[in-house]
Amino acid sequence: MPRILIVEDEAIIRSALKRLLERHDYQVEEAASVEACAPLELAAFDLIISDLRLPGEPGTALIQAGAPVPVLIMTSYASMRSAVDALKQGAVDYVAKPFDHAELLETVERILHQQSVQHAEPPEITVGGERRPTMIGDCHAMQVVYTRIRKTAPADVTVLIQGESGTGKELVARAIHQQSKRVDAPLICVNCAAIPETLIESELFGHEKGAFTGASAARTGLVEAADGGTLFLDEIGELPLDAQARLLRVLQEGEIRKIGSVETRHVNVRLIAATHRDLRALSKSGDFRLDLYYRLNVMQIELPPLREREDDVLQLADVLLDKACQRHDRPGLRLSRAARQDIRDYPWPGNVRELENALERGVILAEGHLIHPDDLGLGPVTPRPRPANATATPEALDGESLNEDDLSLEDYFQHFVLEHQESMSETELAQKLGISRKSLWERRQRLGIPRKKSSRRP
Repeated sequence: MPRILIVEDEAIIRSALKRLLERHDYQVEEAASVEACAPLELAAFDLIISDLRLPGEPGTALIQAGAPVPVLIMTSYASMRSAVDALKQGAVDYVAKPFDHAELLETVERILHQQSVQHAEPPEITVGGERRPTMIGDCHAMQVVYTRIRKTAPADVTVLIQGESGTGKELVARAIHQQSKRVDAPLICVNCAAIPETLIESELFGHEKGAFTGASAARTGLVEAADGGTLFLDEIGELPLDAQARLLRVLQEGEIRKIGSVETRHVNVRLIAATHRDLRALSKSGDFRLDLYYRLNVMQIELPPLREREDDVLQLADVLLDKACQRHDRPGLRLSRAARQDIRDYPWPGNVRELENALERGVILAEGHLIHPDDLGLGPVTPRPRPANATATPEALDGESLNEDDLSLEDYFQHFVLEHQESMSETELAQKLGISRKSLWERRQRLGIPRKKSSRRP
C-alpha cells in the first residue's frame, strides 16, 4: 500500500485529504508544517503532498529534504508564478486549490505510477553524448519489446520490425544498434518510401560515372556507407523488385555492385528492416520476394499500436507534453481532466506520432495553464467501455458520501465561488480555479450555486 505524507497547516483541509486518500487504499500520515516533519523518516514515503505556504519554511523545502521522494505542491487559487517556481525547484507537479476529488486522485495515481516504473529500464540511445531512453511505457507488450531488443542486439542477426505507422520503429532500430557490437560504426537510416523508384537502386547501391543520364560523377551507395555498421531500411515493403534482388545478394553473399559497374565489392552490414505492411501477403501477390522475406525474418519484433497500450498512453502524453512545453517555452502547462480522458479514449490511428502532434498543437493553442480537449483538435471522441472493476468515474467520485466531519472539496469550491464572485468575472473565477468557463458553469448547475448578477449603473 503506497504511503503518502500530507503537509498542510489548515486542519480541516488536511483531514479531508487524509480521509479521501485513505478511502482509495493509500496509507496516509499528516503534519502541519515542515518543522513538524522532522521526526518522520521522509524517505519511507512514496509521495509527499504539501501546501506551498506553511508556517515557517515553505513546502518546497521538502523537495530537498525528502529527496528522492516526489513532492506534489498545492497552491492556492492556481497561482501560476508560485507553481512554476515550485516546478523549477524540483516539485514533481502541482495542484491548484480548490480542486475536486477526481483531479487529485488522478494526479496522485499518475505520480505513483511513474515512480513505480522508473526502475524499469527501456533501451537507451546516445544523443549528443547523453544517454536517453528510446521508448516510454511498461505495458506487457512493451516489456516483450524491451526483452526482444536486449536479446537481439548483441546477436548480430537481421531483424524485421513490424508495426503501424508512428509506433516508433526507428527508435527500436537505434536501440538495437546502440546495444550491438557495431555501436562505434555508422547507423545509416533509409526510408524506402521517400525515395523515387527510379533512384532507389542508385541511392542504395551507388553508381559509376555515366551509368545513366545525369550520372556526372561516381556515387557511393548507402549500403556501402554502412559497411561495418548497421543499415536500417524503413518501409521495406515499398522497395521495387529489382532493388529487392540486389538487397538479397547483399544478405546472401555480402556483395554489392554499383550501377554501371562490373566489379563487386564486399560489405559487412547488419540489416534492420521495418514495415507496416504484411510482407508474407505481399509475397503471395508477387509484390515482395519470398526468399528475401525469409532472409529478413530471422528475428521479428512486433510494436503494439497505441490504442492497445491504454496503461501507457497518459504516461507518454505527460512526457511528450513536457518536451513540447520546453520547445515552446511554456512551463507549467497541464492537461485538463477532460483532455486526459479524451487522450485515453481516442483510438490514435497515427499512434505516438499523432499523440505528439496533438500535444504540440495543444501547447500552442492553450490559453491559461490548462490544455482542454478543443486545443488538442482530436474531434469527437467515443468513450471506451470500462470494465466492471474499473476505478470509479469522476461523476461517481463527485457524488460519493462523506462523513459528517469531512470537508468536501466541492464545499471548498462552493465557498470560493460565493466569496469571490462579486469581485471577479466568470473568466477570472475559472482561471483561479484552474478550470474552463464551461466546467465552472456545469459545476454551478450541479451544486446549485446561482450566478451573481452584476449590478449595472443606470
